[in-house]
Order: sequence, then structure tokens, then C-alpha cells
Amino acid sequence: MRWSRATIEYVPRRITDRTIPRAQAGDRIALIRERARRVPPGFVTTYGDLCPDAPRLAGTAMRHAGDHDVPWWRVVRSDGSLAVGARQRALLQAEDVPFRAGGERVDLRAARLPPEVL
Repeated sequence: MRWSRATIEYVPRRITDRTIPRAQAGDRIALIRERARRVPPGFVTTYGDLCPDAPRLAGTAMRHAGDHDVPWWRVVRSDGSLAVGARQRALLQAEDVPFRAGGERVDLRAARLPPEVL
């Protein structure tokens, strides 16, 4: 239930096709983690590739994945930048993932796994 402060009247919440019911979120997180496990060493994918309609949900799934359960370091932002920073960079460099000039972003042209493979 939401109330508008200006008029003090009830404003119904807009339900869209992007709204994810809590019961389905657990299933989607499991699917996102399974897709992340398919990314082989030396390659990366993006949050949007893991879950095109809800990349933030993919970020939440990776944040709570744990260190060894899912290769979270192989998931980067859509521009190739790293969400975790130095720790993620070290793990990707150990797998010989190519970085763009300057070393701040992953070279997605060379290292991105096509979304249809996931």
C-alpha cells in the first residue's frame, strides 16, 4: 500500500512485467548462478548477459554466491569495468583474461563469451 503525501490518497502500486515475485526470485537466482558456472576460465560475461531483463538481480546473485561456489570474478559490467576491483582483477589476470589499454577494463571484444552459449 502506498500513500501520496500531497493528496493523502491511496495510489495503487503499478505492477509491470519486470516485477519479480519473491517466490520466483529464488529460482531465477539459481538459474543465474548456473549460467555463471558455464563461463570457462579465460572468458567473462556481463550481468546483463546472465539475466537480460534484470541485471541487478544478477549482481545480487553474484554478491551472495560465495567464493568457491560460483566464479563471480568472471562477471563484469557491460562496459568491461570491474565491480569488485583489485581482487577481481588479480583473479582474471591469473586466468589470462585480456584487458584494454590502461588495464581498467576487460577487453570484451576478445574475452566476452557470447550470451547464446550460456
